[in-house]
Amino acid sequence: MYSLKNIYESYEVAFFGCEPQSFEEAAKKDVWRKAMDDEITTIEKNKTWELVDLPKGKDVTSLKWVYKTKFNEDGSIQKYKAILAAKGYSQQPRIDFNETFASIARMETVRIILALAAQLKLYGYQFDVKSIFLSGELEEEVYVK
Repeated sequence: MYSLKNIYESYEVAFFGCEPQSFEEAAKKDVWRKAMDDEITTIEKNKTWELVDLPKGKDVTSLKWVYKTKFNEDGSIQKYKAILAAKGYSQQPRIDFNETFASIARMETVRIILALAAQLKLYGYQFDVKSIFLSGELEEEVYVK
């Protein structure tokens, strides 16, 4: 059932871009503080990093909070998601890294899978990965702040 509050919130986010643009802005609202707490909890649970002093001569990459509102099929707000992402754009090729990877499916592959699913009368589901720090193992040490 739709409530007037849900419809208003969805409208506000969709048309006025109410996702915070900074940590300071996000920290003022309970929903975004909870989303940031959830992200930090996931990072700690996955043992994504450990707190250390920066060794001399090592470069450091900054982190940035990215905020996204996720919607249900009916347009109501499903959840508020905060992602702590590395500012990879500040790195220099062959100095800070040698290779880059992005786990994104090619659209041709997605279309083929959906066509096969339709032909075979199978169901498809959309899902959101809870954490961007999954299971990749790095060969080099990366320092972030």
